[in-house]
Amino acid sequence: MEVAGPGPELSAAWHALSTGLVPPAALGLAAPRSSSVGLLKDSDLRAAVEVLQRYGLHSVLEEWFTEVLQTDLQANIAPEFWNCIGQYENTAEERQCSLLLLDAFCLLKCRLDPYLNSLDLLEKWTKMGLLLGTGSQMLREKVYTMFKAILFFTTTKTFQEMIQQFYSRTFKIYMRQWKKGEDRMNACESSMSENEQESDMEDGGGDGLQCMGCSSKKEQCWCPTAMEQFQQLNEILHRLNLLERVSAHAVTTILHKMIEGRMERRCRAEYERSFLNEFQEWIEKVIGWLSRVFLQDSPLANSTPEASSTLKRWRCHVQRFFYRIYASMRIEELFSIIRDFPESKPAVEDLKFCLERTNQRQQLLSSLKSALEMRLLHPGVNTSDIITLYISAIKALRELDPSMVILEVACEPIRKYLRTREDTVRQIVAGLTGDAEGSGDLANELSKADPVTLENGQESDDDISEPEDWLPDPVDADPGKLSSKRRSSDIISLLVSIYGSKDLFINEYRTLLADRLLHQFNYSAEREIRNVELLKLRFGEAQMHYCEVMLKDMADSRRINTNIRDEEEKLPEEERPPFSLVAVILSSEFWPPLKEEKLDLPEQIKEAMEAYSKKYEKLKAMRTLNWKHHLGLVNLDVELADRTVSLSVSPVHAAIILHFQSKSTWTLAELSEMLKVPVTSLRRKMTLWLQQGVLREDPQGTFTVIEEEQKDQVEKVVLIDSDEEGDSAMASQADQKEEELQLFWTYIQAMLTNLESLSLERIHSMLKMFVMTGPVVTEIDIQELQGFLQKKVRDQQLIYSGGVYRLPKNCG
Repeated sequence: MEVAGPGPELSAAWHALSTGLVPPAALGLAAPRSSSVGLLKDSDLRAAVEVLQRYGLHSVLEEWFTEVLQTDLQANIAPEFWNCIGQYENTAEERQCSLLLLDAFCLLKCRLDPYLNSLDLLEKWTKMGLLLGTGSQMLREKVYTMFKAILFFTTTKTFQEMIQQFYSRTFKIYMRQWKKGEDRMNACESSMSENEQESDMEDGGGDGLQCMGCSSKKEQCWCPTAMEQFQQLNEILHRLNLLERVSAHAVTTILHKMIEGRMERRCRAEYERSFLNEFQEWIEKVIGWLSRVFLQDSPLANSTPEASSTLKRWRCHVQRFFYRIYASMRIEELFSIIRDFPESKPAVEDLKFCLERTNQRQQLLSSLKSALEMRLLHPGVNTSDIITLYISAIKALRELDPSMVILEVACEPIRKYLRTREDTVRQIVAGLTGDAEGSGDLANELSKADPVTLENGQESDDDISEPEDWLPDPVDADPGKLSSKRRSSDIISLLVSIYGSKDLFINEYRTLLADRLLHQFNYSAEREIRNVELLKLRFGEAQMHYCEVMLKDMADSRRINTNIRDEEEKLPEEERPPFSLVAVILSSEFWPPLKEEKLDLPEQIKEAMEAYSKKYEKLKAMRTLNWKHHLGLVNLDVELADRTVSLSVSPVHAAIILHFQSKSTWTLAELSEMLKVPVTSLRRKMTLWLQQGVLREDPQGTFTVIEEEQKDQVEKVVLIDSDEEGDSAMASQADQKEEELQLFWTYIQAMLTNLESLSLERIHSMLKMFVMTGPVVTEIDIQELQGFLQKKVRDQQLIYSGGVYRLPKNCG
């Protein structure tokens, strides 16, 4: 008995499927590639699949299909495509190159279309349950992955350049076409057309004879052809699911280059207007081109909802890239932006917007620190300029980051550097009182109606009025510093906090106030009274008490001088003093130390001072005056044979010229002996009278009065010491420090006499306990104390051994 085998039926079914699903050439059959696949009807192929299903062989169909496709791609399709691309390497003309590129992809589509049509059939049969494989979606993904892996795993440099050139040209054409349409719509708006005069790209040929899109002569323009080729190529790549694989790198490069170029041309060094809205409009134009690339504007878009997702992803990428590049440019220019603030406020607001969308705070901090150290923090920059820029930084960075963490971290080098400058405190105080050049910011800050008090400050984050207003600090904030204190700090409190103590500023202001009061000579103190009242709001009543006493001294001096002058006017003519003497009477305990200089005044001046003292003692019982002979101002009329010289000079200058009344020639040594002034100092003082032509020096060291001016004599240039003009009446900081250290030395000697030996730390703690009290005494830190004690060791006034200090045995 014979049983009919499955051979003929199964063989016929397999033959029908294999020749119907793949090109015959892929199976090694002698048939041209161009012969159509799928001559059999769908019903015939489905019947063949049902035969395979009956014999349990339907599960291998998908695996066979993918294996044939892979073999065909590797052996035939990929080499043919790349050979086609390789033939165009020597094509120089861009138009011809674009056409050949499109031809190569048309050929590739022609070769892969049979497989894609068969893939649709396989998916259909899988959904009908005729096949048992990986699933329709998985099979399609596997096929597309195979296309990418075999065809474009590696690409040649020539191919990348061709794609780059193709997409660059179409982008340029699209943007020019968009601009033309925009210009037509806004023809009546001249301002709009002016703003768009600058091309969106770095175009050449602005002579009107060349097309700005394709860069050909206008009569040879191929822009429409290029856009058609652009559309065709994108449709082919979309059909093969190769669109992003082939075009993504080129599109990304083009967009990045165009954004960077446009930003460089339009935004670089332009801080006074915002560019975000303008760029947002331009990016929307770019998105229009991207929608052409990814077929969002084509009929295929309806059948591919993933195109919308792709376009959305690209939109996010373009915007993120713009924010990052724009922020990087503004970070690079931040020093200049700060310098120009508040005119540069739009640039600060733009940077703030971008920083909220990018992770570039660390880049900003390191870049700004580097710029500050290179351009600001070096000996060539004046302290006042450093302070001015720091104030601008406070304003600009507060606008940029309300939490003020960026300010705190980035400007720490400024604060550290200012601590090393000797004149920092004086410059800040001068700025507060309106004495420094360009000090308007600090003076205005001092005049604010609701200042931040520096007496106690905010010490708790619980003081926030509304709990819902609370915001956490950024992650780079210093956890050791209170958020509320940082946010509430104003310009003055930040400047004062450079030293961590307001005492330095109070003492410096006292010195500045004393200097100004003593140089006015008119008792007018309205401006100083206003400043003291404003400073009291900042620093507290107790801290400004000494300054109030100083101002009161000026008012009392005016009243006392008026009383004494009224008494003198009542006297007969012969009993009145030979000249008017007006004194500024200071309460010595409340004024900063005055500069000490020896000066022995002429007798007639001493007598006038003595008479004034007696009149003062009448008015103020139990009080007397201790005159500072070297301080003050003398109004003189020097009467010579042919002229009178009227000057206002210091007491030492007046004393010098008064001695020439009794004798017309003096040597330097004789004057030094009479005035009790050192010869070197006296020689400097003499230069004023030499310059005024009142005295001459001939021979060296001998001075004679010039009674008659000599017109024919060659004028001699006399150099005046710069320190002579505007000398401060106050003792220098170094002198004051030396005096304070000498006070400490008296206590240290007493401690070591009683306790024999003490360590550095013990001496410092005892000084803090017993000596460092009261607003006048400045504290000494342990490093200063160590330096002071080591100096005493070198001077053999102390012995240091075994970590303790002791007095020498001969010190009794």
